[in-house]
Amino acid sequence: MPVNDTQVGGTHYQEGAAQCPHCGNVIQHWDVVAMFGLDYFVGNATKYLFRFSRKDGTEGLQKAIHYINKKIEMLRQKP
Repeated sequence: MPVNDTQVGGTHYQEGAAQCPHCGNVIQHWDVVAMFGLDYFVGNATKYLFRFSRKDGTEGLQKAIHYINKKIEMLRQKP
């Protein structure tokens, strides 16, 4: 059974999964992160944006901004 077809601890990923507008397949966030090769900070920011439509958006947006600000800080500190 494919890993995307199972979930440990609940059903929220399966019930609230996004669908590809082109092919109609279910899209899991980790597949998007892998497809685009996102790093930890950008990946976490997109995770909260990905969930935005399914949950209270205010806290999720604040978390996404927090990860984006950390990434910006790190990029500015590079020599």
